[in-house]
Amino acid sequence: MKMKKLAVLFAAAALTTVTAAGCSGGQKENVSDTAKEPEKVTAAEQTQEVEEKAPETTAEAAEAEAEAAAGSDGENYDTGDASKDNARNQDGIGENELLVVSFGTSYNDSRRLTIGAIEDAVEKAFPDFAVRRGFTSQIIIDHVKSRDNIAIDNVGEALERAEKNGVRNLVIQPTHLMNGLEYTDLVNEAAEYSDAFDKVAIGKPLLTTEDDFRAVMKAVTEATARYDDGETAICFMGHGTEAESNQVYATVQHMLAEAGYKNYYVGTVEAAPCLDDVLEAVKEGSYKKVVLAPLMIVAGDHANNDMAGDEEGSWKTAFEDAGYEVTCLVSGLGQLEAIQQLFVEHAQAAVDSLTK
Repeated sequence: MKMKKLAVLFAAAALTTVTAAGCSGGQKENVSDTAKEPEKVTAAEQTQEVEEKAPETTAEAAEAEAEAAAGSDGENYDTGDASKDNARNQDGIGENELLVVSFGTSYNDSRRLTIGAIEDAVEKAFPDFAVRRGFTSQIIIDHVKSRDNIAIDNVGEALERAEKNGVRNLVIQPTHLMNGLEYTDLVNEAAEYSDAFDKVAIGKPLLTTEDDFRAVMKAVTEATARYDDGETAICFMGHGTEAESNQVYATVQHMLAEAGYKNYYVGTVEAAPCLDDVLEAVKEGSYKKVVLAPLMIVAGDHANNDMAGDEEGSWKTAFEDAGYEVTCLVSGLGQLEAIQQLFVEHAQAAVDSLTK
């Protein structure tokens, strides 16, 4: 299909230039070390990043595989009632659509309380747009379909649905934390459908501008303020990625320390800073208790198992073995109203760009 030269509007995401810490040999960077302010990267640089690193290597893909594997022989845990979640795969869209694209999760309650809540907030803010859902993880989509008989569109299916419904103005708002591999894949896939719509705009990921970082920092510190008693280390666990965008975690850490939140720490599951880095930094303080919370949109396999699990190697057991009293907050960022509204603001900027 020959593509028209229509503009797919999107904003480059914020990246930092600090060198990430190593967690498997070599010199480590302390999680409290400073990081530079976010910089912009070009679309060409994003595309090169994707070409160099296969999406299957991302932490998000690993989590999807873990969620699916957990249910391969019959799940031994309850993720909630899938029927309470709105898959938003209806037709009858109209001329204006706002497609909310997420990586996805098979944890039903978390999906409804995070992704679903973001979609609800977007729907309330844009009554002239039909809000629909798209997931980027086919593994998650297939698992939910097999287990719960709930059909969720992947991005291609969602775009085809929009085209068949005669959508003219399409706004895509991702719920990705950062401008990394998944976001660039989304931009590229949307470009393949650019001749199907009159106008297409793509909103920014959560952490893009300096104001975004400050808004997220404010949201997570307010959500955990009741634990900030001087004796507690509050530790956030992100996914982590091999891409340069992993540096957003160092930026969050730097901004927390700069704002006076010296007892707040940021680490990742599969990149840097890792669990060992965070544990080492916490040990330098005089804390008696530790609070663990995910720095992720949803609370899926990583939050439930890698962070709050009772198995050896989880963040919970590691801190307990180190002598700390541990409290786990298993809830995704998407449950916070401030985070939902930040995505609404990003969607508003994309909607506004349609008229420029």
